[in-house]
Amino acid sequence: MFHPGPQTLWKEAGPPVLRSAREFGSEVRKLMTENLSARYAELDRWSTAEALDAMYEGQLSAVAALGSQIAALAEAAEAAAAVLKGGGRLVYVGAGTSGRIAVLDGVELGPTFGWPNDRLVFLVAGGPEALTVSVEGAEDDARAGRSGVIDAAIGAGDVVIGVAASGTTPYTVAALDAAAREGALTVGVANNDGERLLRCVGHPILAATGNELLAGSTRMKAGTAQKALLSMLSTAIMLRLDRVYKGQMVDMIVSNNKLRDRAERIVSDISGCTVDVAAESLIAAGSNIKQAVLIARGLSAADSRRLLEKANGNLRRALEETGPGVGQSYAASGGENYNVQNDN
Repeated sequence: MFHPGPQTLWKEAGPPVLRSAREFGSEVRKLMTENLSARYAELDRWSTAEALDAMYEGQLSAVAALGSQIAALAEAAEAAAAVLKGGGRLVYVGAGTSGRIAVLDGVELGPTFGWPNDRLVFLVAGGPEALTVSVEGAEDDARAGRSGVIDAAIGAGDVVIGVAASGTTPYTVAALDAAAREGALTVGVANNDGERLLRCVGHPILAATGNELLAGSTRMKAGTAQKALLSMLSTAIMLRLDRVYKGQMVDMIVSNNKLRDRAERIVSDISGCTVDVAAESLIAAGSNIKQAVLIARGLSAADSRRLLEKANGNLRRALEETGPGVGQSYAASGGENYNVQNDN
């Protein structure tokens, strides 16, 4: 077991539980993502430009396939946000390409939205090694999927997002089923309709991308749709958790010079102060953008913290609480004799 961050868990696969090749093959042949398209039967004889044009067309169609799922995505995002407001964790489950794409989405939530590491869990078939090399048989181990949920104590209050292009991956299906039984809110993402993964979750989302240009290579259309879908879903969840204000990343982690420059511009844009005052306000706020906005509007660091706590972290509500007569921003003062208020 490997812990890349506080409470972040990878579940390594144990001895795989394998079905017979005949049973597995019969099931796979029904999947659109596995079927050979007659259109691409002579692909190896096409010019490189013709092949790339077909790939480009496939990428566009992959994203277009999500249009029919907007309502399902919205419902899943709102339900997930409501659960996560109680303090639970966001859990990503997957195997192979789908697992890697799920991890890619999850790891960005900290830097972008300030989502804490101790509220993020990854269950990936084969463990961290599977992110860079193929771990044979790991995705077929349903027992590992179930035990991963138990070991991480996933249950009511948690949100579990499972991704599998086929919709049949034993590891992912078993983990989602176990999480649902433990009371977690479950979201399933698949690229084939009617499969087990979509039937065992509370919020099924289908990205029907159809045949791949390379039969069975779901890193192509299916993977593109999964990436776009997860980006949309997680961003919508964070939007409903008040981690976005006026299209700005107000809970962003300021971890390098580029992001500090961005944070200063965010504080300046929202509060109406100069970039210099925004920089001072960020220092006084310990790089917390929401607090820095309130400090730039004339509140002390202590008062900005208290007001945000009262508003449950909602910057819009906190700004409304200040009212036009509370605090004096740099802009309102005309830039004269304005000092950032520190606690000391």
